[in-house]
Amino acid sequence: MEETSLQGKPPDNLKQLLIACAKALSENKLEDFEKLVEKARSAVSVSGEPIQRLGAYMIQGLVARKELSGSYIYRSLKCREQPKGKDLLHYMHILYKICPYLKIGYMAANGAIAEACKNEDCIHIIDFQICQGTQWMTLLQELAARPGDSPRVRITGIDDPASQYARGSGLEAVGWCLEAISEKFNIPVEFHPLPVFDPEVTREMLSVRPGEAVVVNFPLQLHHTPDESVDVTNPRDGLLRMVKSLSPKVVTLVEQESNTNTAPFVARFIEALDYYSAMFESIDVALPRDQKERIDAEMHCLARDIVNVVACEGRERVERHELFGKWKSRFTMAGFRQFPLSSYVNSVIVDLLKGYCEHYTFVAKDGAVLLG
Repeated sequence: MEETSLQGKPPDNLKQLLIACAKALSENKLEDFEKLVEKARSAVSVSGEPIQRLGAYMIQGLVARKELSGSYIYRSLKCREQPKGKDLLHYMHILYKICPYLKIGYMAANGAIAEACKNEDCIHIIDFQICQGTQWMTLLQELAARPGDSPRVRITGIDDPASQYARGSGLEAVGWCLEAISEKFNIPVEFHPLPVFDPEVTREMLSVRPGEAVVVNFPLQLHHTPDESVDVTNPRDGLLRMVKSLSPKVVTLVEQESNTNTAPFVARFIEALDYYSAMFESIDVALPRDQKERIDAEMHCLARDIVNVVACEGRERVERHELFGKWKSRFTMAGFRQFPLSSYVNSVIVDLLKGYCEHYTFVAKDGAVLLG
């Protein structure tokens, strides 16, 4: 690769250079790797084009992989170097506002739940990533607006004990949030906090009561649970079988459409490069490249996951995304039957997308919906 090819606008050349770095590392050609990384470092920038910004974190992951320090860097990005709770929430909220991914994921899940439970008087939502709890506001508002008495709603909020750092407080803050929503829309809501890691959740912890319609929500979370490639007991499929034993009315799944679970390292690197390139491009059309908030949001909300995908292996690698076909196979083996979103929910999502730039795509395919 000519030195001059990295001057000016670098997207294609930089992408190929990053892949060359990954290949050299995978083949243990460390001298070549050092030269390529040095070249790549001169072309990346946290305030540059999307591929330059992403490249900065991909290089960090590659160097961490070479030095076998990926898990340490992942932990430090998650804890020591992370901003305090309210600042991290601020950065997460920036991404939530400017990119439709989370918003549409929550909207699709809420729409599916509202339709499945339209005739239910007692609903128990088991949320495997409760976050702040605000994602349930639109559903509770819709349920409260039903003719006659509002249904009774119970929400079990599961969140691993480490997440209170990001929240800036424990799960009691989620309870206060849901209590405020309950009063605002005059709908009875009971909250059951469960600070437990997903694979450790048992049927007994969930206290399902007779007569309630059980709803289970997996929002960008199930890929963190190890599968058979990491643990012979296969906690990922075990969790799905446990959920099936609850006889839920509906289960909603929102996941990254990316194959970074069992793919070999170089293939995984390229997959992550493509997936996160789209993420960084979507941020690029919404915020100026030199804006500090944009840099902080990418650094604190995305870099950690990128480093984990690139640098870590075995149990240390928790970002293990799978493609829809694989998820469908897992759910089918656990005894579930797929149910497509209604045309009404799809149309609401299409309308919401009109508020963003024209480069987003929305496709209904094989009973699932895909946002690109």
